[in-house]
Amino acid sequence: MSRPDYIPSLDGLRGVAALLVVGAHIGFIFPITAPHLVSMGDEAVGLFFALSGFLMAHLYGSRPVTRENVLDFLVSRFARIYPVYLAAVVLVAMLSSVQNLDFVQPIAGGADFVRHVILLGSSGVFWSIPPEIQFYLLFPVLWLCLAQPQRYSGMIVGLTAVVVVDGLVELPGPGILLVSKLPYFLFGALAGMMHSYWSSWIPSTLTGISTLFLLAVFFTYRHIFPGFSPEFWSLQSAVAAAVIVGLVARQPPIAADVLAAAPVRFLGKISFSLYLFHVPIMFLARLTFDASVPEPALIVATLFVAVAGAWFIHETIEAPGRRLLVRLWQNNRTRMVPHETPADQMDRAIVNLQEIEKRLLHGAMPETQDGADGTVIQDSRDEKLRA
Repeated sequence: MSRPDYIPSLDGLRGVAALLVVGAHIGFIFPITAPHLVSMGDEAVGLFFALSGFLMAHLYGSRPVTRENVLDFLVSRFARIYPVYLAAVVLVAMLSSVQNLDFVQPIAGGADFVRHVILLGSSGVFWSIPPEIQFYLLFPVLWLCLAQPQRYSGMIVGLTAVVVVDGLVELPGPGILLVSKLPYFLFGALAGMMHSYWSSWIPSTLTGISTLFLLAVFFTYRHIFPGFSPEFWSLQSAVAAAVIVGLVARQPPIAADVLAAAPVRFLGKISFSLYLFHVPIMFLARLTFDASVPEPALIVATLFVAVAGAWFIHETIEAPGRRLLVRLWQNNRTRMVPHETPADQMDRAIVNLQEIEKRLLHGAMPETQDGADGTVIQDSRDEKLRA
């Protein structure tokens, strides 16, 4: 937790967003209570997308774009997402196949199950995972743009054009294609790049209070002023999400005290498992206790069970699965990735020296690299950032 790239407040922000997604789905499990609930699930998912773009740019944007680094990145992200995602898909498919159970967000049939396994499904919260994976596949292109903006100015113009067209066409937000969510990732990545270059800025207490205020407005403005902007998925909300993530990352006073508090960071630690599993866990808890507990108390009880279950899944599936896949990659990467020639090593050493010089010019210390060849497997860093 002491590494300079670890930002505790972002863990807390992720935890808040995950909890709001859980709150948005209470109505699926408790229909009587549904009319009295205020849903902020879209806002939370939009914030997740911006946060993902921020972390990718912050963690990888200044690194040399080599074949080894790109493969390390892709393996690390796949290991972060897929094992626990697949476990959630299997559980939902099993619940959906039980006769007369009437699971609230089913995976219907074998074809739908296969679609989810290959990351093309959209049942429940699973719709947001395909765009995330698609962004990871696109990120090496963005990585090139961040590393050498002059050389890849055409790509930058193309990505900008996509964002502008997206804003003009107003593509729908929820869905398994990246295009309508791309502004959230790209603006988040821009915030991540700015965070790296503005390391000398020390925010004030007023900035912290303003950050919490903006976060509250971001989640509530559609409900306070329903006629102002009934549609959440827009360029304005993408910019707002990126600004909030960027401000939170600076850990301003007051805001950091709230978002970096241990209970909130704990929710951030288990947020992905909570996000994927809260509906089936709460559904099963309601079936177990429905006859003996009044509904308000039952809602509270199922929330606690969902958090406890997410922690258990994080510790037994998510984190071990990630470590296992990354370890397998580490053990086999030398056979799968061609060895560098002495000339390649010299070129990469020159690039690394240029990166260190750039960081020193901007007041940042050079980063310690792991491994004999100077490459870094990203899993340990991702585990600390919960990215």
